[in-house]
Amino acid sequence: MRNIAVMGATGAVGRQMIECLEEENIEVGELRLLASARSVGQKIKFKDREIAVEELSKDSFKGMDIVLGAVSNALAKEYAPYIKEAGAVFIDNSSAFRMNDDVPLVIPEINGEDAKKHNGIISNPNCSTIITLMAVNAINKLSPIKKMVASTFQAVSGAGKGGIDELEGELKDDSYEPKVFPYQIAYNCIPYIGSPVDNLYTTEEMKMENEGRKIMHLPEMKCTCTCVRVPVMRSHSISVSVQCERELSVEEVRKAVANEKGVVLYDELDEKKFPMPLITTDQNLVYVGRIREDRVLDGGIALFCSGDQIRKGAASNAVDIIKCL
Repeated sequence: MRNIAVMGATGAVGRQMIECLEEENIEVGELRLLASARSVGQKIKFKDREIAVEELSKDSFKGMDIVLGAVSNALAKEYAPYIKEAGAVFIDNSSAFRMNDDVPLVIPEINGEDAKKHNGIISNPNCSTIITLMAVNAINKLSPIKKMVASTFQAVSGAGKGGIDELEGELKDDSYEPKVFPYQIAYNCIPYIGSPVDNLYTTEEMKMENEGRKIMHLPEMKCTCTCVRVPVMRSHSISVSVQCERELSVEEVRKAVANEKGVVLYDELDEKKFPMPLITTDQNLVYVGRIREDRVLDGGIALFCSGDQIRKGAASNAVDIIKCL
């Protein structure tokens, strides 16, 4: 039985982490819920009890075995030394430590053993990276992936509650001024998430290659990614094409995906069965469909996938990392 703290407990991901701890029957001794001063005293239900939120401080981690982080990069970096000093393992949902050589970056179904190589910190990958790699992991097992082309269609909730409020506000009021996104998101798509880097991609787009290489142990894999914000409330979707070391048939890929843990083969074009945000919301599985030959990448495979970025893309992945330990 472990003592667990949730840092950022009142946010969307933090609350989902608490739900996932209960759903996954993680044996919890003390559950300590941490947030900013304005949230102190709020009560959040866990199993048969209500737990009051405490103010996050450097002394919050004494006696804890695991700390689940659902806070900004800045706060993750600020409090990581205190978590390690207290002897707890920090499972961090921010991007602060993802590319550090001594920090495992873990999707349990893909590289769960890496979690045991931690030095006090384990990073949760980017939400779109998790959903995409879950979809292509069965393919990578058949033959290592050399190249990947991806376009993400990311829900507004990926930007937090403010993203949801903004879409709802714009749908109700034509004069609503955008604050979270650079342009109106209602009835629109915005091909810009993150911030620009020198190669004209964005930080969000480069995560797919950088994190994908580390998680799948494919240091030479090349990836082109375009990240798009779309007017969907919840669940990210990704169009992906991969080229592997050997040519794969559609049928062997379909069979491999159907047998892969954590994913659902949902691919009957004649019956109009394909992954969509509405059918993947509020559950932990990644749906994979539209599997077909890629007409540009020699011997490549194209597919479409969708998954709940608050659950599998964040909270449930972090909770499943606990099991890896």
